[in-house]
Amino acid sequence: MNEIIAKTRNAIPGISLISPPPHHDIYSIEDLAQLIFDLKNINPSAAVSVKLVAESGVGTIAAGVAKAKADLIVISGAEGGTGASPASSMRFAGISPEIGLAETQQTLVKNGLRNQVRLQTDGQLKTAKDVIIMAMLGADEFSFGTLPLIVLGCVMMRKCNTNTCPVGVATQDERLRARFMGKSEYVVNFFTFLAQQVREYLSEIGVHKLKDIIGHTELIEIQSSSVTDKQKTIDFSRLLYQSATDLPLYWDRSEFTKVCGVKDEEIIKEVQKSIDEQEETTLDFAIKNTDRAVGTMLSGVIAKKYGEAGLPDGTINIKFKGSAGQSFGAFAVKGMSLRLEGEANDYFGKGLSGGRISILPSRGSNAEFHAEDNIIAGNTGLYGATSGELYVNGQVGERFGVRNSGAIAVIEGAGDHCCEYMTGGRVVVLGKTGRNFAAGMSGGVAYVYDPDHTFDYFCNMDMVEINLVEDTVSRKELLELIRQHYLHTGSALAGRMLDDWQRYVEDFIQVVPIEYKRVLQEEQMAKLSQKIAEVQRDY
Repeated sequence: MNEIIAKTRNAIPGISLISPPPHHDIYSIEDLAQLIFDLKNINPSAAVSVKLVAESGVGTIAAGVAKAKADLIVISGAEGGTGASPASSMRFAGISPEIGLAETQQTLVKNGLRNQVRLQTDGQLKTAKDVIIMAMLGADEFSFGTLPLIVLGCVMMRKCNTNTCPVGVATQDERLRARFMGKSEYVVNFFTFLAQQVREYLSEIGVHKLKDIIGHTELIEIQSSSVTDKQKTIDFSRLLYQSATDLPLYWDRSEFTKVCGVKDEEIIKEVQKSIDEQEETTLDFAIKNTDRAVGTMLSGVIAKKYGEAGLPDGTINIKFKGSAGQSFGAFAVKGMSLRLEGEANDYFGKGLSGGRISILPSRGSNAEFHAEDNIIAGNTGLYGATSGELYVNGQVGERFGVRNSGAIAVIEGAGDHCCEYMTGGRVVVLGKTGRNFAAGMSGGVAYVYDPDHTFDYFCNMDMVEINLVEDTVSRKELLELIRQHYLHTGSALAGRMLDDWQRYVEDFIQVVPIEYKRVLQEEQMAKLSQKIAEVQRDY
């Protein structure tokens, strides 16, 4: 991985990345609906698109996606995919987009959902005839991938992932990129001619607009005179079936679904002056589990005004009391500090982008209540975080810190699959972890408190190595992280560790990806060599 890709993926050059990592925040239509809700909070003006693979049963899934308030559904078929797709996948996986598109159109029409969502399709579309047929089967929009690349000079070498594209289309090698002969005018001309041919077909059919044929499968005729006896056995009746409805068979250009009535609308009004003038503000709110994605819309407003820089640290400080719904503090940006006294549902701190989140038990908890022995936050916390801090005075659920690429987190216990696909940042676990810790972890460092010396049984050792925390730098780093945890949550466990640090530090395990450690060592050696060269030059 080179510098450009490393910057894009928020990783460091020289380490391997699993691409793409599985979407472990989506296991059901309800999970997808929550993600769509999160995205509409962070950017209320955006259209949310969901891509589905053409297959038998895709119509039912598409109906769920439409009910989850997606604005655009893409039905992707044929042997599509990236140029790095395995040959076996291109030859034997995937079905024609017509099959998935027809089923999706019929299901959406039957459920009265078709006019509410845009329907797009792709998969080896190359001619105006392909566009016309897909429109008759129900598509509003059409995607082209392979053909525009060929127009730009692609010769289909299928080596996109090796950085060796011979015509310079898909490579970062400057020598190969010099061979690129494509021009934007070529693509403009291609689509101009394609649109012209589509208009000619529409004229032959006798309609004025493309929407006049969308979903009208009765316009498709089977040429029985030019087919073989075997081809005549194919039954197209289910593919060309048209459900009776009074609603439009296409997207009626209605407005995209907007998020309204969320708690952030009230919060934004209270902190508007802080956003505009960067004036420090502290607020208190009650919260309940129906308040989802709290802090997300506020993050979007700040990001729209200040970009990645956000606000100065500690500008907006909000304290919540109660049970937070899903996605508490999702995408929280720099300058936001969210403190929750109570408990949080799934996806807390998802996509954390510079903000600070603290979760701790209610101050009114029973004196016999030990936070470190109880789960206080749900699954998939800190998913896809890029920067910021998270402190949890208690245990969290499964898949914590998946795809974390830069955030700092301290928790007091975790379920299975903690730190999965992690590529950066720091995670400290002051208690027990579940199975499969650090699976696919290629960057960052984790520290785990292991007084029973059983952690190696729970850790996935395929890409990482575990060591005692022996060097001075690591010990200082771990000590400071626990100090910050105590500062922001008042954790009794963190307090005990700080009081007897020399004893507790001996039971911590450091988890470091093997490649990550190698790259860091190479960087240190390079810096040392540079310093030696400078000293020698001075003398």
